Amino acid sequence: MASDTVSFAEAEHHQLIIVGSGPAGLTAALYAARANLSPVVIQGPEPGGQLITTTDVENYPGFPEGILGPAMMEKFSEQAARFGADLRWGTVSSIDLSERPFKLVVDERTPLTADTIIVSTGASARYLGLPNEQRLLGYGVSACATCDGAFFRDVEVAVVGGGDTAMEEALFLTRFATKVYVIHRRDELRASKIMQDRAFANDKIEFIWNSEVTDVLGEKGVEGITIKNNVDGSTSTLPVKGLFVAIGHKPNTDIFQGQLEMDETGYIITDGKSTRTSIEAVFASGDAQDHVYRQAITAAGTGSMAAIDAERWLAEQESAEITA
Repeated sequence: MASDTVSFAEAEHHQLIIVGSGPAGLTAALYAARANLSPVVIQGPEPGGQLITTTDVENYPGFPEGILGPAMMEKFSEQAARFGADLRWGTVSSIDLSERPFKLVVDERTPLTADTIIVSTGASARYLGLPNEQRLLGYGVSACATCDGAFFRDVEVAVVGGGDTAMEEALFLTRFATKVYVIHRRDELRASKIMQDRAFANDKIEFIWNSEVTDVLGEKGVEGITIKNNVDGSTSTLPVKGLFVAIGHKPNTDIFQGQLEMDETGYIITDGKSTRTSIEAVFASGDAQDHVYRQAITAAGTGSMAAIDAERWLAEQESAEITA
């Protein structure tokens, strides 16, 4: 809910406010700006989203030579701003969706109101919490095999996790790597039986049970990982060139808890093929509502959908007022 300590008496009002500035939010901003909605984008704590921590992006159409993640998001921002999107630094610290206009507070002090909201807050990959893991993120450490797997041709890599996502990552990586080690802290997988069967049947995949990664080795890139056996406490080094962390994602939707309908893990539920949420005039796009694909291009696609949905909703309201 919006903060009770902030007065909305003279709050700025906008037709559309977009919360978040990854591929979904910035694409929504581009479409909305071109529709003359003058959208305001509150960029959040990570302007540009997860791609800011990505090095080479080679699977986004239009960049045949590839492009660095931060450079691509800068282009997204420039294009949205060119058509009039108002990109603002700051984080939405509270929000009240109980009535329109919706009330938002940015950085606990700046009140804003809006007729429509697009939620594009994304999701964050869960990591192991190792210091070198973050230092080497994008330099051998990854949370997305689909994004980065092609960079690991003819080398050995490791995947951490035991669920369906980990099995999917491991199987995908066998297309490129010579061997894929799957490291799991237990002696059995959480993955569905069909995914387990596929992984067990693949000769390139080797399982390391009852073990955890305790360190990532390397200066300018991953050169290996240290593994601790949870049964006898022994440690060993595995000389892999890549570490893929597949222990889940957390949607950045805490601020909407109790207001928007979500699934059990916090992903916002949208209506059918639309971006409509459980509250009229609130739309959701990108990884905040997509736990299946989680790609920059699919996020951008739902961003455009959300902007179109918001534009049509506003047009319907205007038409209803004219005929009233």
